[in-house]
Amino acid sequence: MTSFLRRLPGGPLTKAVALLGALVVLGGAAWIAYAVLGPDPACGQGIEERGPDGRKECTGVTDGSFVFADNLAAVSARIKAENERVRDEPHVSVAVMLPMTAAQPFEQRKTLHEVQGAYLAQYRANHDSNSKKPAIRLLLANPGRNHDHWRAVAEQLGDMSESGKDNLRAVIGFDVSTATTQAAIAYLTRERGIPVVGGPITADDLGNSAARPDAYPGLARVVPTTTDQARALSHFNKDIDPKHTLVVEDIRTGDNYVDALKRAFAERTAGSPRAPEQYRAPDEFHEEGTTANAFDQMVDTICTSPARVIYFAGRPVQLRQFVNELGNRGCTEKKYTVITGSGASTLSSDDLLDWDAFRKGVTLQYAAVAHPDAWTSRGAPATGGSAAAYRTLADLAAGEEAGDIGEVELTDSRTITFYDAGLTAITAIRMRDDSDPVIPALGRIGDAWLRLHGMGKVEGASGWICLDNYGNPYNKAVSVVELSPDAPGRIRFVGLAWPTGRPTPADCTASRT
Repeated sequence: MTSFLRRLPGGPLTKAVALLGALVVLGGAAWIAYAVLGPDPACGQGIEERGPDGRKECTGVTDGSFVFADNLAAVSARIKAENERVRDEPHVSVAVMLPMTAAQPFEQRKTLHEVQGAYLAQYRANHDSNSKKPAIRLLLANPGRNHDHWRAVAEQLGDMSESGKDNLRAVIGFDVSTATTQAAIAYLTRERGIPVVGGPITADDLGNSAARPDAYPGLARVVPTTTDQARALSHFNKDIDPKHTLVVEDIRTGDNYVDALKRAFAERTAGSPRAPEQYRAPDEFHEEGTTANAFDQMVDTICTSPARVIYFAGRPVQLRQFVNELGNRGCTEKKYTVITGSGASTLSSDDLLDWDAFRKGVTLQYAAVAHPDAWTSRGAPATGGSAAAYRTLADLAAGEEAGDIGEVELTDSRTITFYDAGLTAITAIRMRDDSDPVIPALGRIGDAWLRLHGMGKVEGASGWICLDNYGNPYNKAVSVVELSPDAPGRIRFVGLAWPTGRPTPADCTASRT
């Protein structure tokens, strides 16, 4: 630049004007390069645009300042306000990690309910806990649709766990059991040492066990595994004759939830005269694909079989397509019960579900991880959960003190599950002796899972959370529900079921058997 100015004719004023012009040009070029190559200015601090053209989305971690989706605006504002309120107190951060930019309307509603549940846990911890410390900040971490950008976001969370400013002490969330979810949890727990509390992740291999006690160091779960759900349903439906059963299953590989369902249902239907009816869902199982065509043909075959009970091993979109086709079956004189896992909890808010199918002899029954009637209905057991614990959440959700977060829905189990996950993480964070620092070390929180049973159990809104030595809930209650057009929230509570066949004992501890 200096040599360029020396070659210019004229005096100092001319050269100064030339210098100013050159700086303007260079500045404009830099701005253009930033706009093209740098972060999307529409994304906020801690948020970066990622993804190929046509599928770009804002991903990363926010304290509520950035709104990932329009339907999250109200709850994001309340999270930001609560975070601001406690910023000058001794505090730690808890992050909610799940896709926040879903394309499907029913997926968007699911995400809203999950974030609402996490916020209600934060609000209760900061306002209704006798001023216990540390205070809780809540962060929203969006890894992108299908967790496509989980690594970059997980690294961001890892850095926040090492920051004295953020003091990230736990990550809650993960609402699907897939290979990318598994990889994200493995990275957070193994590589960064961050305790994780899963949301509705139920696949058996997405947790620790006696065979693999340190598969995910510091992971805890608050919902029954897929196998436990199947066992509970088996006890509940013990009179079903395997000769009248049939399995319908997705043959994709790498989907932990579906694989677990297939294993569990193969065991439950031993003795069925028919091999499973199979289909292949799209790799992006939230998409419609062409599986409805396969179900159209499959239902004709089912009509010729002796099956009356159909165990469905698949994801919600394909389940909805199957139920719709079964509702339009030719053999209208036959009635069918479709039984599946907790992934069906989003179906009640799916606008494409044909509710007339349930008026035409089709019953859809599934193992929900929670329901409002589970502990408030007549005949609820004395152990395993309580009406008081559920009503604490229900009153908070219905009241005005927590602020406007949008209409709260408790029947689909998503709000309850994330509230319980947040409650579990916060309980562990605050388990301390007088000599312990207010801000706990990451390792001490993972060790606290070992104390969350007996008198230390978490009184969740979904029921007692009694963790075994591997961070899994022992004999967690399953709410058996059916979809019904006439039920509140269109989800009818049928009864409670238990993986062991009986309620959790009063001492809330795991058995050796």
